[in-house]
Parts: sequence; C-alpha cells; structure tokens
Amino acid sequence: MALLHPRRNPATRNLQAADQPELFRDIYPYSRISRVPFDGMYVEPRPASPMFITDTSLRDGQQAHPPYTVRQIARIYDLLYELGGRSGLVRSCEFFLYTDKDRRAVEECRSRGYAFPYPTGWIRAHREDLRLARDMEFSEVGILTSASDYHIYLKLGWDRKKAFDSYVALIAQALEWGISPRCHFEDITRADIYGFCVPLAVKLMDLSQQSGLPVRIRLCDTLGYGVPYPGAALPRSVPRLVRAFTDEAGVPGEWLEWHGHNDFHKVLVNATTAWLYGCSGVNATLLGFGERTGNTPLEALIIEYISLTGEDSAANTRVISEVVQFYEKELGLRVPGNYPFAGKDFNATSAGIHVDGLSKNEEIYNIFDTKTILGRSVPIIINDKTGRAGVAYWLNQYLELGEEDQVSKSHPAVGQIYARVLAAYETGRRTAISNKEMFDLAKRYLPELVPSELERLRAMAKRLSMTVVGKLAADHLILGEGNEHYPWMQPFLQDYPFIQFLQILDREGRLLASAIVDPTYADRYANLPLGFDFSQRDWFKAPMRTGKLFISDFYRSAFTYKLILTVAAPVTDDQDEITGIIAADILLEELLRQPEEPGDESGS
Repeated sequence: MALLHPRRNPATRNLQAADQPELFRDIYPYSRISRVPFDGMYVEPRPASPMFITDTSLRDGQQAHPPYTVRQIARIYDLLYELGGRSGLVRSCEFFLYTDKDRRAVEECRSRGYAFPYPTGWIRAHREDLRLARDMEFSEVGILTSASDYHIYLKLGWDRKKAFDSYVALIAQALEWGISPRCHFEDITRADIYGFCVPLAVKLMDLSQQSGLPVRIRLCDTLGYGVPYPGAALPRSVPRLVRAFTDEAGVPGEWLEWHGHNDFHKVLVNATTAWLYGCSGVNATLLGFGERTGNTPLEALIIEYISLTGEDSAANTRVISEVVQFYEKELGLRVPGNYPFAGKDFNATSAGIHVDGLSKNEEIYNIFDTKTILGRSVPIIINDKTGRAGVAYWLNQYLELGEEDQVSKSHPAVGQIYARVLAAYETGRRTAISNKEMFDLAKRYLPELVPSELERLRAMAKRLSMTVVGKLAADHLILGEGNEHYPWMQPFLQDYPFIQFLQILDREGRLLASAIVDPTYADRYANLPLGFDFSQRDWFKAPMRTGKLFISDFYRSAFTYKLILTVAAPVTDDQDEITGIIAADILLEELLRQPEEPGDESGS
C-alpha cells in the first residue's frame, strides 16, 4: 500500500506558532476527494472503562429541522431516560441556552429529577455566554474551542497564540465560577495535533489540577474525516487521536468524548473505534438526526454497546420503536423504511423461501428477536417469490390480526390473493407489490378482517393533521383579531387543498381570522363574522381541556354541505399557556385524492 502521507515527528508539548495556517493540502486537496494518510504506526486497542453515551439530540438534532417546543423537548428527554438513562448508559444531554424557550426547556427537564441523563449546556467561547451558563446554574457546559487552522485562521481571523490564550482564559474563568467545562475541539481531524491540540490539552489539564474540577474534551470530527484503519496517520486516525490525548496530553479517558459526523459513512464505526481505544464518551443523537449528514445514531450505539459488553439490562431497547413513533407522528420526520433497527421494513424479506422459514422459525432469517428487543415483528415484501406463506404472513402482520383471526397459507382467500400476485408478474410486472395494493386485495378477499374505509381515512387525516395542523399551531402565535395579523393563512392553504376552511379562535372560542380554499363558497361563510362564537363546539372544547390535538368524526358541513372532519390544535405562548385554537375543516373528497404515505407506494 502506498503511503499517502509520511509520518510527522511528534513535536514538543508546547504551542507551535505558525505564520500560515496548516491546511494539510496533501490530505485535503479540496478540488479532489480527500486522502487517507498511512504511516505504518499501529496502536493496540485499549477499551475505555467505563464506556458511556452522551446525547446532543436537543442541540445538533434540532439543527436538522424546525425547533422543538418545550413539550417536545421534555418528551425527548423522557425517552432518553427510558432508553438508557435509568442505568446511566446515556449519561448527559446537551441543551441550547439562548432563548427563553431554551431556558424553560432546561427547567422542565430538570424538574424530572433524573440522575441521568443530566442536563449540560452548550455555548460559544464568549464570556457573556459563560455568564449565561453560570446564571442558569449549570455544573457542566460545552464550550466551542475550534482546533483546526481552518477555523482559527480562516473563520475566526486569529492565529494559534490568540486562540490558545483566549480559550485558556475562558476555561480558567469557568473553573473559577465552579463550572466544569467541556472543550469542543472543533474540526479535530484537520487540526495540527502536536502543534496546537496537545499543547492546549496539556494546559487544560494543568488548570483542572489547580481547580480540582474536571476539564473534559470533546473530539469533534466536524466533517466526518476520521478513519478507523490500523496504520492510518494523524490527523485522520481515530485510534491515534484518542491516544494523543490520553497518553501524551494526560487526559483521563473518562474525560474524553468523541463527536462524529457521517459525511463519509463512517460515523458509527468511528464512534465504536473511539471506545475501543480509550475514549469513554461517545456523543450521539436519536436516529442520527443532525446538521448535514447527521451524527452517530444513539440507538445504534446502544446496540453496539450491548454487543461489546453483554450488558442487556443497560438499555430498554423497545423504546427505540417509541422514539420512531414520536419523531414521525409528533415531529413529522420520516425514518427511511430500511433504516437499521428503526425503519418499518429494516428486517423485511421478500424471498418465499425466507418467508416460509420465518413462518416456521423466524430466527432463521431475523437478526435477533425483534419482537422482544424492539417490540416489533418481522415485515415482508410481496413479489412473485413470496409464496402463499408470505401472503399469509403479510396479512397477519400488516392487518395486526389477533391469534383467533390469523389466517394460514391454506386459507382460500390467501390462495386467491396469491393468484392475483402471480398473474401480475406473468403479464410482465417487475416491481414489488406495494402495501396499498396488498391492502386492496385484502379488502376484496377478506373484507371482514380489514378496517373500514372511513376508519382508514380518519387515520390518514390524523397523520396529516399531526404534521400539518399540529406544526402550524406550534409555529404561530395568537396576535389579535383580523386577517391582517395572519398573512400566512391564504398562502398556506394553497399547499394543502384538502383543507376546506382554516380558522383561528381566541381562548373564549371567538373567531379571530379565517381563510377558505375555494372562493366559490365565500358567500356561504359570510355569516361567520369576526367574533363568531364557536365555544360550544366539541372540536374547540376538547383541545382547550386537554392541550392536545383533536380530530372529530366525519360530518356534513353546514356551509358547503360536503363531508368533512375538523382538526383543532392549541396554540401556546412562551409559558406553554393556551392562548387560542387553530382549526381546519378537512374535506373528504380531497382527502381521497391524497397519495399514500411515503413508503407505501412499493413494498420496500
């Protein structure tokens, strides 16, 4: 193997000044794909003890999509506790501190009284930010301490000495105020390890010794350049990075933390490698959601931890399925069907011989007992290789049939459905049979076991409402009476034609503003002046009473005479007090035109 980058002789433990930034152009040519340097230097694994997970779902995770509400943040915190906080495997959780909402979320989570994950903060390397952390009584706070010359010279406009002195002064102040700092060595895989990072870490350890407080260091692989390969050289080698800090800078492994990104598809293996070479903490986000390509998936780390240690009781892995439901239903985020451990079809099979094996003993083709470990059965994909056993299996699993209703492969309806599947492929079909197509076949041949069309439509309306109306209520405020206060309403309706009528009400149920999709019916709504009283409607009273989104049954509109249902969601202020209601009338005939959810168009 050609050596792409010769070994650099380790420098002293003193700061190495540089007139020009070290950009490692032989490794990072920019106009070409980055190179992996090898120098033939190997280090033996030395697994960290203890190994634990730190979470940044509420910081990095929020940077991937719209901000969470306080209630949503608290729910995520509860899920982290249930998933791995009880045992201390998920040790800490990182919060923003800048807005009133951020601060209320911290207090809400603190009020839970959980030992783990304990709340920590994140700030920029500014004294004003540090004062904010002190005022919020944080015992630990992460501080952005950019490490590479890309950041120091090109972003901050500093040189190494100014960066070094600025960081040291701020860390000293944190320790003086009784705050244990966590220094985020940003862009570590493009940094001069011996010329800047190790000398800074040595100084931080000196400050720690003087103060008696730990100074933790987070190794941030900001662009995912880290590699786990034996013999790889710095600054890209994860094993060598960990050892440079533990062995040469004297940082205890329990004070060291790895933070990876998935730009080069190495986020999980790099995180595990950090554990195996002496870094106790690995930073992660639920489902890997984070800026750009995302972070180390926390649920994957939990499975990896159990694989390495055999400690099955360290986590409640069934909560992973609850996390997926919350992210999809509450936050409107979509988890790919084949996403490991979490996607609805991640362990699905389509081969008939596999399905027959699953029916006899699912251990033959399933990675582990997913029903026990994740609380979910094995799905399958229907095609011409599935066989009657596969059709029966699909019906039992997809329709969630109880033991008394389960069908066998010899059931006449199973034979009829399978005959239709084979006929499709005999006439040239090449794609898998979608879940929707299978559902339609089940309705035809097993109507007694299939939910009614109205039940299905109401479920669809609920899913749409959670992602559309629920988010609408979370993102807007009650601002007063008159449509001029809500200029977003009419443009919003253009994107959602299944909403017939949108209205905003105050706490007393009085109409503040409204908008309609079809101007044909404008005259019929003319009898709804501002101030019209809706306070006796069930769809107003229910969310005011519970604080939750409400969905009515189907009924005929008094204005258009068409079949609709009403969805209503509470609007809250900064103190989570309900200030009004956003309600939408959803038109059945438009709902019927809506495509199935992503993932239902095919069997994959």
